[in-house]
Amino acid sequence: MPEAKKENLAEQVIDPRDLVAYQQGSIVSRMLVYTKAGTITVFAFDAEEGLSEHTAPYDAVLQVLDGEALITIADKEYPMKAGDLIIMPAKIPHAVHAVTRFKMMLTMIHA
Repeated sequence: MPEAKKENLAEQVIDPRDLVAYQQGSIVSRMLVYTKAGTITVFAFDAEEGLSEHTAPYDAVLQVLDGEALITIADKEYPMKAGDLIIMPAKIPHAVHAVTRFKMMLTMIHA
């Protein structure tokens, strides 16, 4: 079976908010970059959806693109809105909760 061709978004002007659509009761994601050095993924969360507390082996940069979210890192809550950015350190528990529908871009740095 042939391998699916990956979409190449290089050298394109992109509004990341347009890359994922909200879906009722769901979290939608789209990976833009996947390399040994790291990943970039865009997410759309319906209101009240979220990612339960977990850890990651790498630092992650979360930027809110639209809406409002509550990010928890090591039991400390950070209310965030469109334009805000936070760095989530590797191996520290964190969680994501959509206060309203919101979109985010997550950059994982594999180093």
